Amino acid sequence: MKKIVTIISAFFLLATISCTSTKDKSNSKTVAKTTSTIETPARPNILFILCDDLGYSDVGFNGSKDIPTPNLDALANNGTIFTSAYVAHPFCGPSRAALMTGRYPHEIGAQFNLPPNSGETIKKGISLEETFISKVLDEAGYNTGAIGKWHLGSNPEFHPNVRGFDDFFGFLGGGHNYFPEQYRKAYAQQEANGNKLIWDYLHPLEHNGKQIKETEYLTDAFSREAVRFITDAGKNEDPFFLYLAYNAPHTPLEAKEEDLKLFSHIKDKKRRTYAAMVYAVDRGVKRILQSLKDSNQLENTLIIFLSDNGGKTTSGATNFPLKEGKGSAYEGGYRVPMFFNWPNVVPAGNTFNAPVSALDFYPTLAKLAGAEIPTGKKLDGKNIWDNFLMNKDSYKDDNIFVMRHRNGFSDVGVRKNDWKAVKAYNQKWKLFNITNDIEEKNDVKNQHPEILQDLVKDAEDWSKLHIQPFWWHNVKTGVEWKKDNMPKFDETFKLD
Repeated sequence: MKKIVTIISAFFLLATISCTSTKDKSNSKTVAKTTSTIETPARPNILFILCDDLGYSDVGFNGSKDIPTPNLDALANNGTIFTSAYVAHPFCGPSRAALMTGRYPHEIGAQFNLPPNSGETIKKGISLEETFISKVLDEAGYNTGAIGKWHLGSNPEFHPNVRGFDDFFGFLGGGHNYFPEQYRKAYAQQEANGNKLIWDYLHPLEHNGKQIKETEYLTDAFSREAVRFITDAGKNEDPFFLYLAYNAPHTPLEAKEEDLKLFSHIKDKKRRTYAAMVYAVDRGVKRILQSLKDSNQLENTLIIFLSDNGGKTTSGATNFPLKEGKGSAYEGGYRVPMFFNWPNVVPAGNTFNAPVSALDFYPTLAKLAGAEIPTGKKLDGKNIWDNFLMNKDSYKDDNIFVMRHRNGFSDVGVRKNDWKAVKAYNQKWKLFNITNDIEEKNDVKNQHPEILQDLVKDAEDWSKLHIQPFWWHNVKTGVEWKKDNMPKFDETFKLD
């Protein structure tokens, strides 16, 4: 074995799960009926597929009409779809920081994206005091791989290979161009011109710290490498954890001609290109699923699929029926498409409507892996596995928060049970019954002032755990932050 696992987990975790679902005619929601008891096998393989800026309604299993995603849909429909899955921040870097650390990014100084070329400019990354979930699983004997986008620090001390990943293939920055013939040429031209600081979207991809000459469209390259990793893992007796972080459909909007032809009926160019990029992910998932079958690993693999934040509506995405999109404290900013699939373990054909948070992955996956979380490690999420299988709400009477900072003020959202309070664009606080009003159209704060007051107080208490940012996504924002004496929470949480 790769390592001796010091903490041996129980071989079976007993849990009651739902095997069928029915429609509750009173509210038209899918609710689970508990019909049997099965066992959760210990130490499954974990395949974590993350898309970048994928819209809530841009996959078939969440209602897309113009973007077919048959392979994702098959996995979702043979698993459990989450309708109220939230990430911890409405844009890329902080959301990923939360996934890896199990902490709200605001509590670890990571509430802004790292700036472009951060490895050459600010030389910062997610605090080394935070143990990543990849490190926890690696030390528990898992073969660990990261493929795709990193965006958590580009300098050697922040590299995926030193944060728990045995194998890394991808790029370290916040984005990348898709066609190698284009970005290689542009990079070479800038080198020839003597430029010392070349935009990281053009940098060569790397494999475990060594630059490689990629020849395939970026999404296809990441799918290919996922197949390689899974195939190799099948030859090893230890389980694997693969973090597959596609760059698609994040800008730049670039798609293969053969994929674009499939969407010629879409008149809007941005939407057409975006659709082709999502389709390329789905094509890759088909290859990956086949590799799991071919290596006899599918039956013991938990597949998790979601987006890092809401879709960017100015770049072709839709988040129907949610309000707004990427960057917003309204639902469209951080409520994302998500499903679990694990044959004969995760309930098939089910919908889970209770809220869950991406912060929950850290403690949940550690438990499933029989891994030991470091003593003193702070976590903001919950181990939701047993409640998930029993169709119980892990966040009953608890809050899920979101916050993004703007120039001189902050947008905040806080959800508890059926209620959500929002302060956005420096306007007054609003209150929504998010269960009955998913579109956040009807402000009911005047009817329920005490509920609004309680939620705002909860959010204010949460803000007291925040620390000053360690960086900003650009120099201008950092200068303005200090000039404005941000975050000015005394103003944010004022009810008037």
